[in-house]
Amino acid sequence: MSPFAPFFSEWLHKSLKSETELSSVHLSLFPECKDKRIDIELEKTMQLAQDLSSMVLGLRKKHNIRVRQPLQKIMVPVLDEAFKKRLDHIKDLILSEVNVKELEYLGAENEVIVKGIKLNFKALGPKIGSNMKLLSAAVSKMNQDDIRAIEKDGKIVLDLGALSFELIIEDVEITAQDIPGWLVNTNGALTVALEITISDELRKEGIAREFVNRLQNLRKDSGLDVTDRILVSVETDETTWGAILDFKLYICSEILADDLIQLKGLQNGTEIGIEGVNCIIQLDKNG
Repeated sequence: MSPFAPFFSEWLHKSLKSETELSSVHLSLFPECKDKRIDIELEKTMQLAQDLSSMVLGLRKKHNIRVRQPLQKIMVPVLDEAFKKRLDHIKDLILSEVNVKELEYLGAENEVIVKGIKLNFKALGPKIGSNMKLLSAAVSKMNQDDIRAIEKDGKIVLDLGALSFELIIEDVEITAQDIPGWLVNTNGALTVALEITISDELRKEGIAREFVNRLQNLRKDSGLDVTDRILVSVETDETTWGAILDFKLYICSEILADDLIQLKGLQNGTEIGIEGVNCIIQLDKNG
């Protein structure tokens, strides 16, 4: 830190070190890496959390499903016991990050997700040369068990007649077919399926979360302190108001509101849009 933030680094150093130690961070030696403290399993677990979260968020973005809209479930095929153990540790973290209620484990031999495989010709050209047609024919005959094998082991040996060829996962592109009501994303050996059916309850919760976001911005724009309690008056349609009422306790706790009331003909409110519906909101400091 000290090379690019010298003054802050100096302050932090002096705050953490005693007066008997080195007087300046700029006189200190760079610390040596302690290899024994490197937790490879933790790194793999957190990489899995990052990859799966990115895949789900990518599906949301691709199909214009905003993150504040809760969804019900994701499914992840479990490759082996080590994979399951890592997923157990980060399950709640992933669900929180992608705003989904449930994560279902699928067995490695599940028939829910059907996958396809095709060659990466650019990568394979220098390796296979004139035998590309033989390899293509062999890959076209690969079944779901063969695809699961290359996902799990990272490689598979194919018989090309006069020779055998070791096909590695970097040489292929594995895809998964979408399931009705679900979106599927594949990245190497990882696959995740996202349920996109939105129930009335999920839609109401999405409206409530959007309402909270808009109210937090209104609080900020109104110059309120973060600890100020408020009263909120709302003019909107009955569907939106019903969603607000269903999640009233959650909304009030998030925006520090003592009450939410519905009023007609608000004159001094701010107009906002929630799910395509116009709402007029009036904030009043309470006390």
